[in-house]
Amino acid sequence: MPTDSQSTRLKDKANELKETFDLLPNAEERLMHLMNLGKRYPAMPEEYRVEENLLAGCISRLWVKPELRDGHAHFYMDAEALISKGVAALICDFYSDATPAEILTFDQQALAQSGVAQLLSPSRQSGLSSMLRTIHAFAQKAQA
Repeated sequence: MPTDSQSTRLKDKANELKETFDLLPNAEERLMHLMNLGKRYPAMPEEYRVEENLLAGCISRLWVKPELRDGHAHFYMDAEALISKGVAALICDFYSDATPAEILTFDQQALAQSGVAQLLSPSRQSGLSSMLRTIHAFAQKAQA
């Protein structure tokens, strides 16, 4: 069971994310912010760009490789499309260093309220949902 400080950590990150998107004046600036996140995210080792790490439901190829280190989640990711890579970078960064218990108990509606999903086309929203399901499944498996 997560402690109050663990539960609060992801809520705080969600609030910070919402504040960041609220400061950006329009959808174009928000998309540019996402693409910049994708450009700055650490490169994924080539050996992780394999079929088993490929996310279903994305319009472009997107790889996500979660791992557990010292009880905390860490992610490698890469994508062929810059917007997809930016969204993946945002989500991976958001959940990085969280415990599986934190991931499982966090209300994803708080993340949805940041405004990220509203920027995306329906097909990219599908990819975002697939990514969130993958992270949740990873946390369930890691906690078992």
